[in-house]
Amino acid sequence: MIGYYIIAGLIFLASSWVSSRLKSKFKKYSNVYLQNGMSGAEIATKMLHDNNITDVKVISTSGMLTDHYNPANKTVNLSEGVYSQRNAAAAAVAAHECGHAVQHATAYSWLTLRSKIVPVVGIASKLSNFVIMGGLILSATGSLLGNSIFLIGIILFAATTLFAFITLPVEYDASKRALAWLERTDMLNSAEHDAAKDALKWAARTYVVAAIGSLATLLYFISIFLGNRRD
Repeated sequence: MIGYYIIAGLIFLASSWVSSRLKSKFKKYSNVYLQNGMSGAEIATKMLHDNNITDVKVISTSGMLTDHYNPANKTVNLSEGVYSQRNAAAAAVAAHECGHAVQHATAYSWLTLRSKIVPVVGIASKLSNFVIMGGLILSATGSLLGNSIFLIGIILFAATTLFAFITLPVEYDASKRALAWLERTDMLNSAEHDAAKDALKWAARTYVVAAIGSLATLLYFISIFLGNRRD
């Protein structure tokens, strides 16, 4: 298990560093005020309108960096700091979340796939660690069922890893759509656009770190399983 703790530690450090950089970037770009004077909510509303999306509502949600698009009730949920603020960071986040709404409206394949496997992944994420630990404990006691249970846990964990990688094109595409719209409509000047682009770049990196970390952990579990089989 020492290898697992090493991997978990490295993932934690990488995730903490990227998260810290993301918060620093958003704090920096929150001071880059928009010349057009528009709030995040106003930018989101305009982007939806420009993409002929009339059935999605823009609402405010509590918390920091809690922004998300909910395809179930078709709402763009903007955190309080994004909904009412008039800066490059707010513009980037608002447009990004509307990018997901555009994906939904156009049946973007990766978003459709991610939505379909959400129920399965929800169950897998809750059970995988318990099943894996149970399998490892039983294997250590010499139980014949241990490796079989461990394999089930690995399969469950693999589902969450797959989800993490499917999320990558979804997030990057949403940012691409957001930046393209911001540039096409001259919503931001060049300095503001560069700030929005950098903010979204660091936001995307949080998903990259999560996906790589999940894959590394999965490969580690697989190596243990194969080692147990040889024994």
